[in-house]
Amino acid sequence: MNLFNSFTEKKETVDLPQKIGIYVCGITPYDTTHLGHAFTFLVYDILVRYLRFLGCRVTYIQNVTDIDDDILIKAKSLGTTWQALTQTETKKHFKNMADLNALAPDIIPYATGHIKEMISIIRVLIAKGLAYEKNGSVYFEIKKDQNFGKLSKLGARAMLQIANDRGNFPLDPNKRDPLDFVLWQKGKKGEPSWDSPWGKGRPGWHIECSAMSLKYLGPTITIHGGGEDLIFPHHEAEIAQSENYTGKKFAKVWMHTGMVYSDQKKMSKSLGNMVFVCDLAKIYSANTLRLYLLSHHWRQSWNYNEKKLEESQKTAKILEKSATKSSMDDREVQKNLPVFFTALDDDLNIPAAIKILVDLAKSNSKNKGQLITNCGQILGLVF
Repeated sequence: MNLFNSFTEKKETVDLPQKIGIYVCGITPYDTTHLGHAFTFLVYDILVRYLRFLGCRVTYIQNVTDIDDDILIKAKSLGTTWQALTQTETKKHFKNMADLNALAPDIIPYATGHIKEMISIIRVLIAKGLAYEKNGSVYFEIKKDQNFGKLSKLGARAMLQIANDRGNFPLDPNKRDPLDFVLWQKGKKGEPSWDSPWGKGRPGWHIECSAMSLKYLGPTITIHGGGEDLIFPHHEAEIAQSENYTGKKFAKVWMHTGMVYSDQKKMSKSLGNMVFVCDLAKIYSANTLRLYLLSHHWRQSWNYNEKKLEESQKTAKILEKSATKSSMDDREVQKNLPVFFTALDDDLNIPAAIKILVDLAKSNSKNKGQLITNCGQILGLVF
């Protein structure tokens, strides 16, 4: 199987061991689930389905970042607690994904349930001289890591600009360098905090994923995924923390899904251009929404288009009409429709795989109904 690895910036033949660990950065539950979320998680849903079809034992982890500035701000504006908000939005998100027939992750770790593991990592990084404490906060010192930037391959100026757009505070007087990132931040009055060797506070964003992935998948993950907007600073920071902590390679393959735009702009609350799954699900079937989202290659950024969504509705009906009960086993399916699997083996080319099924549905092939049913299951379609 060939996959594009964001780290090497090229397609690589991926060694598929029997046991595979996949970690995908999940939601920050304060406003979910828009099409960008759904696109990303459905891509990994199909990856997991296909790897299991091939006989791999996959452990799929999708975390929940349940403590964050945005959560605290949103909870305050709604007059509710941050715990109630995260519980409500997380439940809503996984219902939305279930409505799209997405498999539930094997493990859904919450950041606040892993404070102990985060503190352990931070203590080691301090002991190794890679992190420092100042006035109750702890920072990772990027200049102490000569490999910092090896994923994003950005210069310092570009790094700083992107980091500042994504929550970095360059004028923090406690920092030695504007790009040093927070591992532990001192608690503020009225905000949730936990005990630590450096006083009460809460973890930084990046350390959360390092702690959770290391706990459940060990020092080296087979595949680490997320949206391409996470390459820097989040995933860059994860590599720095994790590899300096363990001394081992953090992830064999990095997968980053393209961004979803609306009105040619990235979906965001501030622009008011988000398209939510729960709204579309009132009009369109799960098969229609899956086919629409997955008609775009996973590395491709794309713009929401309602006309193309309606075309996917027609595609869904063509496949649903052709599908029949199947008695074929997996080997028979692979033997009878090898081009379908060739498409998935080629950088998980789901749009090509969908086209193959549609062409088959329009043909006079003897076994087309059974093949569409079996291959459709790999794509998460329900007939």
